[in-house]
Amino acid sequence: MSNTNENKRIAKNSVLLYFRMFVMVIISLYTSRVVLQTLGVEDFGIYNVVGGVITFLSFLTGSLASASARFITFSLGKGDMDELKNTFGNIVKIHLLFSVIVMIISETVGLWFVMTQLNIPEARETAAMWVYQLSIFAAIGSLIWAPYNAAIIAHEKMSAFAYLTLADAVLKLAAVFMLVYTPFDKLVFYAVYICLIQMFDFMVYIVYCNRKFEETRGLSLKNTDKKLFREIFGYAGWTMNGNLAVFGYTQGLNILLNIFFNPAVNAARGIAVQVQNIVNNFCINFQMAINPQLTKNYAAGNLERMHTLIIASSKYSFFLLLLICLPLAIEAETVLKWWLGDFPEHTVSFLRLVLAVSILYCFSNPIITAVHATGKLKKFQIYEGTALLMIVPVAYMALKIPGMKPEIVFGIHIVIEILTQYIRLKIVLPMIGMDIKRYFREVVAPVLKVAVVAPVIPLAVYIKVPMGEITSFLAIGTLCVVSVGVSSFVMGCNDREKNVITSRIRK
Repeated sequence: MSNTNENKRIAKNSVLLYFRMFVMVIISLYTSRVVLQTLGVEDFGIYNVVGGVITFLSFLTGSLASASARFITFSLGKGDMDELKNTFGNIVKIHLLFSVIVMIISETVGLWFVMTQLNIPEARETAAMWVYQLSIFAAIGSLIWAPYNAAIIAHEKMSAFAYLTLADAVLKLAAVFMLVYTPFDKLVFYAVYICLIQMFDFMVYIVYCNRKFEETRGLSLKNTDKKLFREIFGYAGWTMNGNLAVFGYTQGLNILLNIFFNPAVNAARGIAVQVQNIVNNFCINFQMAINPQLTKNYAAGNLERMHTLIIASSKYSFFLLLLICLPLAIEAETVLKWWLGDFPEHTVSFLRLVLAVSILYCFSNPIITAVHATGKLKKFQIYEGTALLMIVPVAYMALKIPGMKPEIVFGIHIVIEILTQYIRLKIVLPMIGMDIKRYFREVVAPVLKVAVVAPVIPLAVYIKVPMGEITSFLAIGTLCVVSVGVSSFVMGCNDREKNVITSRIRK
């Protein structure tokens, strides 16, 4: 396939994913507000931290999802249907095996942790247990359907992915309306409904894939390709270290905040992370459209094309996220007030810090996708996973200091994430034949210039010019768009990119 056709496919898929995202953002903002107001700060915090314990096992789910996506996409890039069927069958078997492991761990170690270690008010312990058990079923459902989700993305059927996830969002919107009027315990009812939605998603994904993709039909679990099984299992095993680290700096930090503070702080983090997830979707949707092409070009030996996509994905994702995160960070208090009315203490500072983390994420994903394409994960996972795993113990030691504020955990996350990105570059770029100097010249240097210059005028106006809430929000938003847009064009784009942009504007 020519680069032009690839670019058109990426553009088309990006448009579909952004359409999905905008609808989901509207639904998510509304549902978050109603759920917080209906459940209350305490129950909202309990839902986040108890459900987060089962997310501990997401390092298994995430590892297997990475393996599924990589092997399915790699087989598609080679164009061998027999190999593709064999690969998909073995992936499903591995997921079924791990679903049993998840159940066992959840009902032993996980159950002990929830009952003895979390800071949950005595009157809400029964409700918290309902949330936990239902979260287990939801997690197992997600684990089993992960190969089918990976198949949809590997085939670049982003329209189907968009519609299926939109249906999920609409069902969750219905849950919010029912939550307001239910006569039952609202926390338990919400957990039951969300679990049922997960089960429905599971069935829809399987039916769609069986109708559309040949490799998912007539699946037999009797015969196992032992060599391929070990290869996929080994690949997933090495990714577990990195995914365990992801759990550490997400739910691990959430659990630490619960141990050292109270559910209200978990609620503040939950609100900030919901906004972060919405913001991350802008980057994820753009990169999701590019990621299959990274793997397919590596499989086909088109390394120069792969390098170009890595640079474009990293740089343009940063410009996009800065455009969104800068006004959100400056006007965080106003946005939260309009959205939620009252909100827990620490929410504003948490939000600003997690937005900074989001901006850093846009650089890591293209590199991680690249190393997954190579399949050479051992060294990468040892160094990257170990570095990220340090976030939790360092945060724990910091929180042991008397009077330490909860914001410190996010500051530690930011510092370690920057160091980890350098480790990624040193390991991965030589694997794919890319010069690290080129990466710093074409990615790091331009984004640093934009990051330093773009915030100057909006921040100066925000600090020095007194305005009402609405006027300030509109003025700062406009200034951020202009400042980021101009600085990205002048300092972030090379001459070829400027010519392309100018040509498109003229047309």
